[in-house]
Amino acid sequence: MRVGVLTGGGDCPGLNAVIRAVTMKGAGEYGWEVVGFRDGWRGLLTGSLRRLGPGDVEPILTRGGTILGSSRTNPYAEEGGAEQVAKVLAAEGIDALVAIGGEDTLGVAERLWRDGVNVVGVPKTIDNDLGATDYTFGFDTAVHIATEAIDRLRTTAESHHRALVVEVMGRHAGWLALHSGLAGGASVILVPERPFAVEQVVGWVRAGFERDRAPIVVVAEGAQPDDGDEVLQTGEKDAFGHVRLGGVGHWLADELARRTGNESRAVVLGHTQRGGTPTAYDRVLATRFGLHAVAAVADGDFGTMTALRGTDIVRVPLAEATAELKTVPPERYAEAEVLFG
Repeated sequence: MRVGVLTGGGDCPGLNAVIRAVTMKGAGEYGWEVVGFRDGWRGLLTGSLRRLGPGDVEPILTRGGTILGSSRTNPYAEEGGAEQVAKVLAAEGIDALVAIGGEDTLGVAERLWRDGVNVVGVPKTIDNDLGATDYTFGFDTAVHIATEAIDRLRTTAESHHRALVVEVMGRHAGWLALHSGLAGGASVILVPERPFAVEQVVGWVRAGFERDRAPIVVVAEGAQPDDGDEVLQTGEKDAFGHVRLGGVGHWLADELARRTGNESRAVVLGHTQRGGTPTAYDRVLATRFGLHAVAAVADGDFGTMTALRGTDIVRVPLAEATAELKTVPPERYAEAEVLFG
């Protein structure tokens, strides 16, 4: 049996752990030939691949990013893309495919399965916004990185008696902002699920200054004021139609400075959150996802995705995995809100 594996969308700590688990179990336990497609779905369009064996993947557990490369290529946005994918799979003798990615990558995987491709999905996103799994790998690492940044920024903010606005990732879901803000003791946390009143934020920040504290505001990139639209950095869209967000942090810092009279600065963590060595939790979760994906292939249980439910790894339909984003519920935000100011 010849099994392909690819990583799509944004890179994420733990991707290499999945590739390692798929390769070592597939080749070691079942004697399969495992090949990796380079740069996500682009590799399936161009036929760019590399053979993977245990010796190739044994050392990559602790490495961030992905040894296969990634892209935001969407085969269904290319003319004849789906047909080209099927042609490459047939030419390379690929019997099954393991697709590792988030909402967009798994959405393509689900469409390909409906078009007759034997595919199993593995969930990946630092946003933790896939509804069919309790957690996605990469989230824990991103929270740790953001929390460490908040801790470091607090000392310089206090030294200069200024407010700091820390912008983290999160287009439609504020899990990263919520968890890192709580862990970092933020004065305010702003998420996409809850439009914010600027004057309310100003009030919380003023309260911090009045206690001789340096307020820290953690804001998700997709958060927006209740009287306006998303603050866009550019009007560009990717292959899946997503507008590139960014800029709310700097906009809010300027507003706070203007309305409070106190110095304010913005720090955009950006791609720092996705880089570096995965945490132990993410290494374990990613490894378990990979091992169970191989089991699903062996069982012929295609059109499914591995998912975490409690402490168990289960299989769910790919259609369920991409049906609805998991967003921060009002009650979870209310827990944090009592600590604002």
